[in-house]
Amino acid sequence: MSFVRHAAITTLLLLFCSSPAWAESASPWTQGFHSRVRLLSGGREGERLLAGVEVELDDGFKTYWRTPGDSGLPPRFDWNGSRNVSDIDIRWPAPSRLEDAGGVTYVYSHRVVLPILLRAADPAKPSHLSLSIEYGVCKDICIPAHAELNLDLAGDGERAAIAAALAGLPKSQPLGAPGDLSILAVTPHKGDRPAFLVETRAPANTQPQLFAEGPENWYLSTAKADASGAFLVTVEESPKGAPTVQPFLFTLTANGRAIETELRLDAGERPR
Repeated sequence: MSFVRHAAITTLLLLFCSSPAWAESASPWTQGFHSRVRLLSGGREGERLLAGVEVELDDGFKTYWRTPGDSGLPPRFDWNGSRNVSDIDIRWPAPSRLEDAGGVTYVYSHRVVLPILLRAADPAKPSHLSLSIEYGVCKDICIPAHAELNLDLAGDGERAAIAAALAGLPKSQPLGAPGDLSILAVTPHKGDRPAFLVETRAPANTQPQLFAEGPENWYLSTAKADASGAFLVTVEESPKGAPTVQPFLFTLTANGRAIETELRLDAGERPR
C-alpha cells in the first residue's frame, strides 16, 4: 500500500471515530431497585444543548414527580462534576394521580424522559454531564434508588425521544384561557383550613386530574373533581409566619394533554 493511500485511509478512520455524529448519545443503563436510568444527549437546539434523564420501571412500580403527594421521594439531582455546562433546566412531564391506602401520590410509571435544557459555558469546548441522582421507587412501599451517570454531550441520536418529551410538557396558559382544557377560576373556599375551589373545563367523557403546588414547605391536598369539574384544594401545612399571598401552580391533565396556570393567591383569605 502506498504511503499516500495509507495516510488517506488513516485520516478517514480518524474522522469517522471522532465525528460527533458517531459519538455516544446515551450513557449506559444503571440498574436500580426494579428500575434503570440513563442520560440522553440530543445535540444542539439554537444556543442550548438538549439532554434528558430516562427512567424505566418494572411493571407495577412507580417513581415520583417533583411534588410527590402525601408520601414518596421526589428525585434529587446533583450535577457536581459536570464540565462546561451552565443553566441546567429540568422540565417535568405531567404525572398521574395514584390513590391507595397510603394516600394520594403523583407518579410516573413504565417510562419517563425528563428533558434537560442547558448551555455550554464555552460553546467552543466539549460539554460533559455528570449526574448523581436519588429517586424513589414504589409498589407497596417506597425504596430509595441511586445512580451515578456520565455522558459527553456530543451525540444527537436521542433527539427524537427528548423532543417528544418536550412536546408533551404542560402548556402554560392564563386563567380562563379559551379551549377545551382550561382552568377557569380559582376562588377561596370556606372551611376549617385555607382552601380554594378550582373550576376547570375538560373535554367530554374524560377524567381530568389537577395537581396543585405551592411554595417550598407548603403542603396542599387536592380532592377529586366533582360533577361540575371543580376541584377542592386545601392548604394542609404552611410555614409559620409566612405571608399568605403566595404563587401557586395548577397543572390540569385530561386525555394525555396537560396545561398549567400560575397565580398569586391569598391562602389566608376566608370568604364571608
